[in-house]
Amino acid sequence: MAWLMIVVSLNVIWLASLCKILLASWSSSKATFLTSSGEASCKKNVLLVIAHPDDESMFFTPTINYLTSIGHNIHILCMSTGNADGIGNIRKEELYQASVILKVPQHQVKVLDHPNFQDGFGRVWDCDLLAEIVSEEINANSIDTIITFDRYGVSGHCNHRDLNRGVRSRLLRSALQREIDAWELVSTNLWRKYSGPIDIWLSILNAIKGSDKLHCLLNAQPRRSYVAMAQHLSQWVWFRKLFVSFSSYTFVNTLQKIEEGF
Repeated sequence: MAWLMIVVSLNVIWLASLCKILLASWSSSKATFLTSSGEASCKKNVLLVIAHPDDESMFFTPTINYLTSIGHNIHILCMSTGNADGIGNIRKEELYQASVILKVPQHQVKVLDHPNFQDGFGRVWDCDLLAEIVSEEINANSIDTIITFDRYGVSGHCNHRDLNRGVRSRLLRSALQREIDAWELVSTNLWRKYSGPIDIWLSILNAIKGSDKLHCLLNAQPRRSYVAMAQHLSQWVWFRKLFVSFSSYTFVNTLQKIEEGF
């Protein structure tokens, strides 16, 4: 009987959390993250730096949906084609298809196939070169804000972690100008990662305590995460379907500001 009560309680919490997401729109951080007094202060050019096609759908859809909803202009820079299995060209096209679902113009999605940035565990990416490429994108598209993985990279993938080092390297080079804001997607522990919408409560609480350096973004359209990920047909196997269904990253993103010396 005890286990039955636990299961019922978890189901109730799950449904309550999902209702909170669907009915409460974006979250209290809507008034502060890239906005002023609850409204977009100006249209910003945001660069999302990812490692592989499908990163945007698996991990960043709450952020993408939030930013497009308030009128910001999103550019996606994907540092590899995800060619570990020899299907990089296919995965590249899948990213373009997913960007349509996520309402990111395809001409604002750039996928690199650089010999120094090939997909795979154990492949160390050149952070200085990555910083140069990010700088080129910033200059070419008048970027105001960068968003990428944090030092752990959600899954611990070495390519994700190298992105963080590269972005930090770029920021250190321009520390005197301070013209770019940079944010990282906060990695959570295993229990939170697979708690689905239930994680929103702790994420919101942490964001409140974190003041303006930590923002919680709820995904008012979680189904869009599933549909976007489904465009990556080469990757749409059973365990990724489960991931998108049960991952907290489908429902909420917590972004933390990257600061000099942090």
